[in-house]
Amino acid sequence: MPDLPVVVIGAGPQGLAAAAHLLERGARPLVLEAGATPASAVSQWGHVRTFSPWTELVDAAAVRLLEPTGWSAPGPGYPTGQEWIDAYLAPLAAALGDRIQYGTRVTGVSRQGRDRLVDAGRAEQPFTVHVQRADGSEAKLTARAVIDASGTWTAPNPAGADGLPALGESVAAGTGRLSYRPPTPEQGAALAGHHVVVVGSGHSAMTTIVQLAAVVRENPGTRLSWVVRRGSAGVSFGGGAADQLPQRGALGTQAKKAVEQGLAELVTGFRIDRIDVVDERVSLVAEDGRRLDPADQVVVLTGFRPDLSFLSEMRLELDPTLQAPVRIAAEVDPNIHSCGDVKATGAADLRHPEPDLYLVGMKSYGRAPTFLALTGYEQVRSIAAEITGDHEAAARVELALPDTGVCGGSGLFDDPDGADEGGCCGAPASGPQPLTLTGRD
Repeated sequence: MPDLPVVVIGAGPQGLAAAAHLLERGARPLVLEAGATPASAVSQWGHVRTFSPWTELVDAAAVRLLEPTGWSAPGPGYPTGQEWIDAYLAPLAAALGDRIQYGTRVTGVSRQGRDRLVDAGRAEQPFTVHVQRADGSEAKLTARAVIDASGTWTAPNPAGADGLPALGESVAAGTGRLSYRPPTPEQGAALAGHHVVVVGSGHSAMTTIVQLAAVVRENPGTRLSWVVRRGSAGVSFGGGAADQLPQRGALGTQAKKAVEQGLAELVTGFRIDRIDVVDERVSLVAEDGRRLDPADQVVVLTGFRPDLSFLSEMRLELDPTLQAPVRIAAEVDPNIHSCGDVKATGAADLRHPEPDLYLVGMKSYGRAPTFLALTGYEQVRSIAAEITGDHEAAARVELALPDTGVCGGSGLFDDPDGADEGGCCGAPASGPQPLTLTGRD
């Protein structure tokens, strides 16, 4: 099958980097993107500034592909999502040219002539990738390997505390009064004078709290409520000074300041059971019976989960908790891992019983939070080497990750004292350590 292409699902940062590495190694990448433009998911949060600097947002093979075109690396600083697209991702997609097919949604992946049950000759058969075009037509493509870099953006977690939509949540979402995306600056400004509820404790939630706190400051009639499931406020603010990504640490500090200054009301231990829509306003009801005052807008930012539906004929080996590849699950599980101990992952860590199928990028973390572009670039470097037979390079680790300084998961959230004092988000005894990279890809 060497003459067949390697199908890469998704033209986001990791998908484009995978194509660059494959191309550099003499393979034929074919990138399938459901959106009409490269990095279409990133464009939906284009107004948000990243907490990784430019040096951690570009891939080495991509740079080598771009430089002959006259492209030059962006200067220092922290770009917004749109700046990331304009200065790097869009030029990279242009350099890849017709190796990317836009408006092409993958609806299924299987083996030619083999469903999931068939063992005989399975590994010797090429992959079949079923797609639907923007015009509604369908096609079936053939591939030697598949790299799924489709991310998790299209599958946000619901507001319900049990992982399922709360009673009435779909009705509330249908009114437009409940959404699952950070508001744009224009949308935030339009909420002036209204009651807004933000649900979630991750970086997207903190970004939105900081953004809307500015609206409250300028428009005192605006009310902002911040709902978190944890019983303690402490861990809601991230790693602060302990975070070796300074912009991310500063984000938590700013969110904490918004609460301390009375710009946002933090509601802790609130696990949503029901969502009522009354007189075009939305009211959240907790499992313990507490009810929030009706809101004009609810923004649910409780993380994401992988869409595995189109991989139903693939033999995957996933952790039952995180839905991440089993060999990396313990490293990224926010229930058990300590801050900063997540290691770089490569082809050996991401393999499945289905040979030559890999889940990379945010999707490789399953439901775990806090994924870095650096991690994805190292993943696709190693996988491209493995697919093309360079097993030594595939096994090599060319990246050291920064200390996250963040415990993204439940952990001690039912113990208010333990969450503040016994968690792993405090500053390390030796203080933050400098970020050291042994390779940029």
